[in-house]
Amino acid sequence: MRLETRPLAGIHITDLESAINYWRAREPSLDGVSLPESMRSLAGVYALMVYHREVEADPASMPPEAYAAWMDWYRSTPDTPCIAICSTSQGDAVCKGCGRSFEEVQKWTEMDAPQKRATWRRITAEGSAWRFNKYAERAAENTNPAPGRPKRD
Repeated sequence: MRLETRPLAGIHITDLESAINYWRAREPSLDGVSLPESMRSLAGVYALMVYHREVEADPASMPPEAYAAWMDWYRSTPDTPCIAICSTSQGDAVCKGCGRSFEEVQKWTEMDAPQKRATWRRITAEGSAWRFNKYAERAAENTNPAPGRPKRD
């Protein structure tokens, strides 16, 4: 189920760059020129975005191999910005701990990957949540999934 009050999110160009860099580190070019398939598919989407001066790609229009490569990168990132100090449970419209709105906290498990990344981009750009200042060390501790933690979709 998608959020009713939000438009569908696209994949931001900075996330595409991060995915390309993830794959560059994971599967470096053997000859310094040719690209492995995962990078080649992402690079094709990136090139079109730059050429057309787009900042977001529609996930539904991406080639399946590019979207799969992006999802592999996405699964390597922290899922939730939560630092276990949720002020929305105390009535705040925006959580002081993570910066998400009450609706985003409530619907997080129903959001798709591009919607979650859009939320991450917004709260990171705002930088006012405690996860970015007062409790930054707690947020850093939560970036590595616990051993045996299942991979997310």
